[in-house]
Amino acid sequence: MTTFTKKEQRRVLLRLLSYLKYHKGVTVFALVLLAISSAGEVIGPLLIQRFLDDYVVPQQFIAPELIELATIYLTVYIISSIVKYMEVLTFQKIALRIIQQMRVDVFTKIQTLGMRYFDDTPTGSIVSRVTNDTEAIKEMFVNVLTAFIQAFFLMIAVYIAMFSLNPTLAFWTLLVLPVLFFIVYMYRKLSGVVVMRMREKLADLNAKLSETLSGMHIVQAFRQEERFIREFEAVNEAHYKASMRNTKMNSLLLRPMIDLVYFAAIIIVLFYFGFTSFSTAVEIGVLYAFITYINRFFEPINQMMEQMAFYQQAIVAASRVFHVMDHTEEAPTQRGHAPITDGRIVFNDVTFSYDGKEPVLKNISFTVEPGQTVALVGHTGSGKSSIINILLRFYEYSQGDISIDGTSIKDIDAAQLRQKIGLVLQDPFLFYGSIRSNIRLFDDTITDEDIVEAAKFVEAHPFILQLEDGYDAFVTERGSTFSSGQRQLIAFARTMATQPKILVLDEATASIDTETEVAIQQSLENMRKGRTTIAIAHRLSTIQDAALILVLHQGEIVERGTHQQLLQQRGVYYNMYELQNGERALIEQQE
Repeated sequence: MTTFTKKEQRRVLLRLLSYLKYHKGVTVFALVLLAISSAGEVIGPLLIQRFLDDYVVPQQFIAPELIELATIYLTVYIISSIVKYMEVLTFQKIALRIIQQMRVDVFTKIQTLGMRYFDDTPTGSIVSRVTNDTEAIKEMFVNVLTAFIQAFFLMIAVYIAMFSLNPTLAFWTLLVLPVLFFIVYMYRKLSGVVVMRMREKLADLNAKLSETLSGMHIVQAFRQEERFIREFEAVNEAHYKASMRNTKMNSLLLRPMIDLVYFAAIIIVLFYFGFTSFSTAVEIGVLYAFITYINRFFEPINQMMEQMAFYQQAIVAASRVFHVMDHTEEAPTQRGHAPITDGRIVFNDVTFSYDGKEPVLKNISFTVEPGQTVALVGHTGSGKSSIINILLRFYEYSQGDISIDGTSIKDIDAAQLRQKIGLVLQDPFLFYGSIRSNIRLFDDTITDEDIVEAAKFVEAHPFILQLEDGYDAFVTERGSTFSSGQRQLIAFARTMATQPKILVLDEATASIDTETEVAIQQSLENMRKGRTTIAIAHRLSTIQDAALILVLHQGEIVERGTHQQLLQQRGVYYNMYELQNGERALIEQQE
């Protein structure tokens, strides 16, 4: 587990506070309100002290003066209440605005991260950064920051009032401050590691929950419910133990220790007045004021110490959020505007590794001429999808080069590159919304006419019109209300709406069903016309007309040629083809 030094805590805190610079005016206004509120806390006891010492003790009740005193007290109370309301509201507004900005910052950063980061980081952990951790930071701005500043203002205001009433006694009560500071120091020293551990276990809990929900159909299909329940219980128990360690520490160093210091301050006041009563008369009003001021002083101190737990959680949470925001990796080049006009693709001796150690592609070289279709075949793990990943620059290759129309893809803006390459996956992902929004996919340059034309082009238009709301038909998350073939047709339309010059098909026929088989086959034929196409295929019958077929094995191209040429070689491709034909014949016999 990573330790969290005071220097790191200070760095994270200063970075958090830097967000206040975007809200300078509101922050200054909130501080003014807090100062007024603190002044109101001090004025009340002074008025009561005056009432006791000037009127009650000497038994001199002058009606006009008492009415004036009561009016002032009531006015101070009303103003303090209004100011307190405005203060809480203002600090809440600042906190919510800051967290809103932080969530946007984190989400924006996530959009720029490469696929390698998502390979290494569980989805639930990322979600925890954006939601749970930022919520903990909000608590710091709302509660912790307010408590600290209020304690500071009240400390000054209370001691000014106490020194004005009795300098000697005020000086003696200062003795409790070093003890308070020592308690705060010890808590900060011990709590950092404990809270860090607790937040890590919470992230593990979120990750396990997210993983289980995402793969629920697999869990139930393989009857693994009991095992996943046991695993979740183990992670949940680890989070419980980490939380209990934090609770025990808080129970010891927070309220009990502060209460001891509070009673020590009360004893100092009572001892002082008891001692001075032998020589002079005790001023009841001053005694009342000092007792009240000590209460007023320790109330925000107690709140501050109770909020220290939230402070440590917020600092740890912020460090995790900033870890995402500061994540660095070899990002796709954003320079260059070389146009992709013909779509000629050249792989020249390309080697690539996901972990920087074991290559998954070794010395890959091939050329796809404009308008040509090249198919990639091979067993699982042979490197087919890796070729697509580096072509689209989801990952950066380490050796060799890939060029399009004579320009290295590393010199082409990543967004421009992906705009010209249409990607169709075997498991199409549909977003929550409508069919129209899924085809447009937030590209405002795509008109409604473009959407309809794209749907017609890929044979999706007929089935969309059969829906009650047509193109405005509701789409649930992942498009679960549509058949696999219908989802694939919508994905085809999304791809063609951008008018790509290059087409990448990753097992695009894997989602064929009896209802949409003809439409999908026709749409694929339409899409490939006049476009440079790279197709990953499992069903070899779908790529027999490809101009070039590349057979991959363990990251290397072991065979290349047309369908007929590869069959004549009687190598890996021939064996794969014969195996599929045999399986198909067996299925037909069984039917």
